[in-house]
Amino acid sequence: MIRYALGRLTSLVISLIVASIVIFAVIEVIPGDPAAFMLGVNARPDTIAALRAEMGLDQPLITRYLDWITGLLRGDFGQSWTYKTPVAELINDRIWVSLPLAIFALILSTLIAFPAGIYAASRRGGTGDVTIMRATQLGVAIPNFWFAMILVLIFAINLRWFSAGGFPGWNNPFQALKSLTLPAIALALPQAAILARVMRSSLLDMLGEDFIRTARAKGLSRRQALWKHAVRNALIPVLTIIGLQFSFLLAGGIIIEQIFFLPGLGRLIFQSISARDLIVVESVVMLLVFTVIMVNFLVDLAYAAVDPRLRRRA
Repeated sequence: MIRYALGRLTSLVISLIVASIVIFAVIEVIPGDPAAFMLGVNARPDTIAALRAEMGLDQPLITRYLDWITGLLRGDFGQSWTYKTPVAELINDRIWVSLPLAIFALILSTLIAFPAGIYAASRRGGTGDVTIMRATQLGVAIPNFWFAMILVLIFAINLRWFSAGGFPGWNNPFQALKSLTLPAIALALPQAAILARVMRSSLLDMLGEDFIRTARAKGLSRRQALWKHAVRNALIPVLTIIGLQFSFLLAGGIIIEQIFFLPGLGRLIFQSISARDLIVVESVVMLLVFTVIMVNFLVDLAYAAVDPRLRRRA
């Protein structure tokens, strides 16, 4: 297990190095000069040159990359050119919206998908299976921002059970969670549809394996064989989807955060791109990439815990 974990950790470090190079290169090749954008079209060349020097944009690319990376390793994400605030403070303020939202949505997605997928697999070909599969097809086909607008129309405008947007802060946890409920549901429904289909497919594959037939031959009922043997072995592809979903929910909620006016990381990236605040974009995207890679690393460790064959291969 230790050797397997070290191998995955090495892969994690290499992935982070490659990702940092790609992120820096992609951000730097974006057309336009941030200094000229900030000062406007009527700015004098010497004023633009002075601002470029102040922002460090006159340095060679390799120097700027190394300064950025060493700063990240020290926990220094740089200074926002637009907000005149350390990027670390901006991230710290926004992460407490995006992270709870992602966790909330993932919990809802899992609570919906697991029972639905298991029930559909246990009733293969029946009315319940067909109904659930049709519902999941609808969930996969409809984008989450459409769900978000429908939820706002029904529960915020018509019923007035929730607010249509905004975030009151964590001084009142109940109101904070209430303000995240509609966004979390909008994010969770499409992910639950995907996860339920994967759970059903994986479970059906397990129910057709020889060890399930052996368990049935030893006297276990179908229900006992399902819960004691099939479900655990079906979790490996499901864990992959859960890990990818958490990464998507944390990094991909830009549209949902815009619809509900949530001051999260996604909205921060959108605003920073609009303002050409490249240091904020680079740092936030790198943080999200680190989160994605770390989640995949933890999923790999969960694989080894669920499937002993991976430990033996390592």
